Amino acid sequence: QLQASGGGLVQAGDSLRLSCATSGLTFSRYTTAWFRQAPGKQRELVATIYAGTTNYADSVKGRFTISRENAKKTVYLQMNSLKPEDTAVYYCAAKFLGAGEYAHWGQGTQVTVSS
Repeated sequence: QLQASGGGLVQAGDSLRLSCATSGLTFSRYTTAWFRQAPGKQRELVATIYAGTTNYADSVKGRFTISRENAKKTVYLQMNSLKPEDTAVYYCAAKFLGAGEYAHWGQGTQVTVSS
């Protein structure tokens, strides 16, 4: 089970930190990720992390940072210099190491960035 939190309404240039608490997973053996979906658009992979290796969508490189605390079984997304185009519902997800699809999803948290 994944539980995302931390979304909200902010102004352009502000920061937010999203959190995703997990339970029921052998957390250290899962790749975790953040996705987002804006109205009328397809879901987009924002960032992934496993064993310290991170990957980011080009649109967020240099502004967003994904991290995780294995002891707390929690993954974070620090979002800085937010832009109106970052407005979306953000979802955390997890997949077992080596799996092709993300099988575990959080409920989503809304991030709205005003100009």
